[in-house]
Amino acid sequence: MQTGLEDQLGLYQKRIPIFTRSVKGRFRRFKSSVLVLAYAIYFLLPWLPWSRLDAPAQAVLFDLPGRRFLIFGLTVYPQDVIWLALLLFIAAILLFFVTGLVGRAFCGYFCFQTLWTDFFIWIEHRIQGERPARVRLYRQPWNREKLIKVGGTHALWILASFWTGLTFVAYFTYAPQLVFDFVTGQAAAAAYITTGIITLSTYAAAGLMREQICTYVCPYGRFQSVMYEPETLAVHYDARRGEGTLGRAVVRAGRGIVVERRRAEGAVAEERRHSSLSAGQRALAERREKGIGDCVDCGLCVQVCPVGIDIRDGLQYKCISCGLCVDACNTIMDSFGFPRGLIRYDSEKNLASPAPAAPKVHWKRLKTVGYGMALVLMSAYLVYSVATRGNFDRAVNQIRQPLYVVLSNGDIRNRYQIRITNKASQEQTYVISARGIPAAALDLGNFSKVAIKSGHSALVQASVRLPPVVAAQTQQFELIITPLGKSAEARTENVRFDAPGKRP
Repeated sequence: MQTGLEDQLGLYQKRIPIFTRSVKGRFRRFKSSVLVLAYAIYFLLPWLPWSRLDAPAQAVLFDLPGRRFLIFGLTVYPQDVIWLALLLFIAAILLFFVTGLVGRAFCGYFCFQTLWTDFFIWIEHRIQGERPARVRLYRQPWNREKLIKVGGTHALWILASFWTGLTFVAYFTYAPQLVFDFVTGQAAAAAYITTGIITLSTYAAAGLMREQICTYVCPYGRFQSVMYEPETLAVHYDARRGEGTLGRAVVRAGRGIVVERRRAEGAVAEERRHSSLSAGQRALAERREKGIGDCVDCGLCVQVCPVGIDIRDGLQYKCISCGLCVDACNTIMDSFGFPRGLIRYDSEKNLASPAPAAPKVHWKRLKTVGYGMALVLMSAYLVYSVATRGNFDRAVNQIRQPLYVVLSNGDIRNRYQIRITNKASQEQTYVISARGIPAAALDLGNFSKVAIKSGHSALVQASVRLPPVVAAQTQQFELIITPLGKSAEARTENVRFDAPGKRP
């Protein structure tokens, strides 16, 4: 009975520290640009001023006591939960759409875990040095140097984690006042608890666990293969070009190389042979003439990988498609004068073709077009819903138990419940009137005018009383709700009137 590798390792493998090497290239520049932009938005947005009459002058404020979200000039209330549903739907479809086109690009560039881990690695690099220095520091016994550098690294990690947690809390209250109250011990207990929880979780996720969050915690890496197609662009190693017929070759200082060749039958065993080459055999043409692949087996693609995989082993679920191995490989190819693209974004279909073409995004597929259409339609509907939302919502429900009442003088009475929600930024008074029935038929009790605070709702009980002749001729009428002094914002609701002899 054979035991699989996962059975041998158990359900959880002790983390092996990964010391990444810094690299330069277009994908590294793009990752850095996304990180700077994301941090600027997250950390600076609570401090952006925005003039308000009834709330702190903060551009983005999640006002939980007031049951509203203030986002620049937009006020979102719990009644606008449809917007949240649309946002979640759009986010899911966008994730599927992007994955179908370019694989796990979200994980590699935009995921919170990636952004914070990248920043923590940068801190580690600035204090402890480049990869060889960090490896040496990790292996050496504890001494003054190790205590200072490792302790300083963790101290800055905790500081960054703390500011991350405090910034999160700042979205829920006035940021300058929060910092003052927090330092002086006057902040609410919830502020300290929330900041502490986020500080610890950020420190553990970005500083201690890192790639294990992607491997063991995040489910996306596990089900990504369901959304991959042969045309999906992902980071691939061109094995046909890199291995040649004899395998990879390590170029040594003495113009010697070590060639690794896998047996044709696919066995795991490898044959190694040493050969002494002349100076000219570093040229690409001579390597290919001898059947040696373009890969010089430098290992740089593994050293820059934040999850510690070897992309030359094929597409793996741990790969987050960050493209750093592409930058590393292109740097080595440039140094030897070899063509770029040994490791590149490409599709399995293109790599498997006899003559691979230049990689490109293939979007003309039924699934991708469907995702794109759903994304456009839902985004357009969300924008339309936000743009056309009025300053108040109204709903009129007929009380149907009983459906109508015949009074002693023969008049017919229907009752209605009117709900008005004020979505304006200040208190508003509303006037309720009717059209299509006599003016005296509408009875609102003592509520001829209804004053409602911002973000609140009010229920008004109304009744309509009509003589039998008028009731028989009235199928429906209109209830008009008008903000006082703002007749242009009046809204109407068609209401049914029931009487004996009418079909329900």
